[in-house]
Amino acid sequence: MTRSADPASSPAPDPSLPTPKERRGLREEAGLTLEQAAVAVGVTTSTVRSWEAGRTAPRGRKRLVYAQFLARLGAPAEPVPDAASDPVAATAEAARPAHPPRTAEPAPPDPRTDPPDPRAGPVRPPGATEPEAAAAPDGPPPPRTRAAPEGPEALEAPGAAEAFDELYTRAASGLVRQTYLLTGRRLLALEAVDKAFTRAWDQWPEVATDPDPVGWVRALAYEYALSPWNRLRRTHRHPDQPPADPADRILLDALLALPSVHRRTVMLYDGVGLDLPDTAAETEATTPATGNRLLHAHADLADRVPELADVPPEKHSAVLRELLGSLRPPFGLEPRPAAAVRGGGERRVRMWTRATLSLTAMITMATAYTATTAPTRYEPPMWPGESVSGVPPLSGPQRLTERSQELRDRLRADPEAGPARVAPRIE
Repeated sequence: MTRSADPASSPAPDPSLPTPKERRGLREEAGLTLEQAAVAVGVTTSTVRSWEAGRTAPRGRKRLVYAQFLARLGAPAEPVPDAASDPVAATAEAARPAHPPRTAEPAPPDPRTDPPDPRAGPVRPPGATEPEAAAAPDGPPPPRTRAAPEGPEALEAPGAAEAFDELYTRAASGLVRQTYLLTGRRLLALEAVDKAFTRAWDQWPEVATDPDPVGWVRALAYEYALSPWNRLRRTHRHPDQPPADPADRILLDALLALPSVHRRTVMLYDGVGLDLPDTAAETEATTPATGNRLLHAHADLADRVPELADVPPEKHSAVLRELLGSLRPPFGLEPRPAAAVRGGGERRVRMWTRATLSLTAMITMATAYTATTAPTRYEPPMWPGESVSGVPPLSGPQRLTERSQELRDRLRADPEAGPARVAPRIE
């Protein structure tokens, strides 16, 4: 006899959650901080930060509690419920301010407490210079782009080419400037960014669904620019012309004097504006190790840069961020157009495809020719003749003497058979 399933004991299906951007928007519209949201759900602040950034997702009971919390935030205002009947809703309502702000615009997040939105670029504190705008100080800042969809919505995007061009327009100039500050070489910076975006176009389905496409391309460009094999190339063996401003020249020389790992850490934390955990994740190191690298790099830069030597250590990041944003290279750092990058990648794919097909055709023809002309039975090899030394030459028969010739004539004259041959007669 089969046992009937008990509806009360069967596990409830996992509720659906809004996108990470919508989760953060609901919390900010309600005027709640990360600490208040964490208290309402019963988790830590870093856990809520990870949920809103899209790095992790809640599971089990925490998912159900978080879904109820977001549903309460999105629902219209109701009377405060009883804490005994719904403790999650009561905590959320208690944490909600009595007078919500009139404006719909949320306050700018703090990069030390709130993680940056992976689809909206790195979050920077007020007064800091945007890396994209710092890359082209003479031109207008690049236009803001809409957030990339997640999950199945990414497959319904308007077009891959348009999305790639939008990403390239938004991030290429800033990446070229960052790689120039990492290497001090203009051609290497342009080449690294070009290679990174070409690789991104070749693997566009993966990049389009990535939570941080700019970080995906940035990590690839940094790896290519800081590769030790570039020092063996004659084109990139020596740095380019230094900046005209002495302060910029001192700062660039101090950056290039740092180890490549410290240089990359400083660029991500102070130049791009990532927080310490994200910087550690991108450099594939632990957070304490990344903090130690940052402290050592700041100390080395303070010994070389006068602007950093006059400020306390806790203000090194802010001063260094301003110095990196105001550094002007002695030449332009304009990347190629997005269409040229896409066309170069497509031409390379076509070239490799044709080369593969040609090689396959040559192998097929060689195999067919070998199968046609190969012998069907075993044929012993013909050994070539060899010259032998030490053998006297053939001289032929010698001339007969008179006695020998007489004996030969007598033998020839005698009968060949008969008794006369056995019993010779006496002459």
